[in-house]
Amino acid sequence: MNRRNFIRTSVAGAAGLSLVGLPTELWAANELKLTILHTNDMHSRIDPFPAETKNFGGKGGMARLATLVNQIRSQEPNVLLLDCGDIWQGTPYFNFFGGELEYKLMTQMQYDAATLGNHDFDNGLVGLQRQLPHAGFSFLNANYDFSKTILKDQFKPYKLFNKGGVRVGVFGLGIELAGLVDTRNYGNTVYLDPLQRAADMVKQLREVEQCHLVVCLSHLGYDFPDNSKKINDRKLATQVSGIDLILGGHTHTFLEAPEKITHATGPETLINQVGWSGVNLGRIDYIFNNRSKEKKRVASAVLPIDSSIKTS
Repeated sequence: MNRRNFIRTSVAGAAGLSLVGLPTELWAANELKLTILHTNDMHSRIDPFPAETKNFGGKGGMARLATLVNQIRSQEPNVLLLDCGDIWQGTPYFNFFGGELEYKLMTQMQYDAATLGNHDFDNGLVGLQRQLPHAGFSFLNANYDFSKTILKDQFKPYKLFNKGGVRVGVFGLGIELAGLVDTRNYGNTVYLDPLQRAADMVKQLREVEQCHLVVCLSHLGYDFPDNSKKINDRKLATQVSGIDLILGGHTHTFLEAPEKITHATGPETLINQVGWSGVNLGRIDYIFNNRSKEKKRVASAVLPIDSSIKTS
């Protein structure tokens, strides 16, 4: 299936691909693997970059991404596919279709959840409201208060997933919109302190929901200059314990491997981000004890989306 057919119909079937950088050992019977796949800052990059594009020529493309995701799903029984915001803005597809195509293709790829980025407000609250029915996946945000807008009750702060008996709690955080987004585009949306809201989410997911793994979908940005007062993923990981994994966006950061942040109490926090425009797919495999559901180890890989992936 070529890119045009993918856009018009459904995702391509899996093709035979090798997954570079991942462990090949057979998992013991008492172990359970959870595979988390993630993207960020897709920016309406439906087709691959033109061949002449500096640094990214020929890379990306949602048909290729779909092929790789399907291949991994055919190999692994417990998969989550997540996105960290800025799905919109960057190609004529967004200008012509207002985000409808992006949401429909992500729905066909069976994304499990996403969070909101600042560019997802580019058509205002009305534009976002108009396209939400095309999204067959959950948008999660815990620090935007939409109660005085037309998007009241449209978003949940977190969502629970059960993968092979492992309870995974996923919540979302967004960047401060003031000074970044035209006030007309977010209206009466109220920005709440992401550190406090993250702490609230950890308490809810750990103590009430009894989650074995807590994941944050962040559009706060990986890091900023030392004099910046803005909260970013590194500050979040350092100041709020209890988050196992922060998947980030906004700063278009290419990390070769997740950064590890340790805490005096609570689990180690991993931070990951895989660039922008769908040129990479992030993969993180958690291995749990199948009985106790305690984490035993973790492996990660950055999977390039390029011409090596053959869509049928």
